[in-house]
Amino acid sequence: MKNKDKYIDIFIESLSIDKKKFSEKLKYNDIPEWDSINHMTLMSGLEEGFNISMDSDDIIDFSSFKKGIQILKKYKIS
Repeated sequence: MKNKDKYIDIFIESLSIDKKKFSEKLKYNDIPEWDSINHMTLMSGLEEGFNISMDSDDIIDFSSFKKGIQILKKYKIS
């Protein structure tokens, strides 16, 4: 599985959203499912799925699907 596909799957699973509701334009708080609690679930899912430990600043700065791609590049995930 490609990392981008894995990233999308983690997003959908962690936020418990329907695949039809997913969009690469998704931003924090755009949908009710991406609230502060599920944000931490998503971060945990990404850390576990990619075997990384994200800095607190990156967790806070993770404000959209696209921003997440930029942040994950810092951890050598592309």
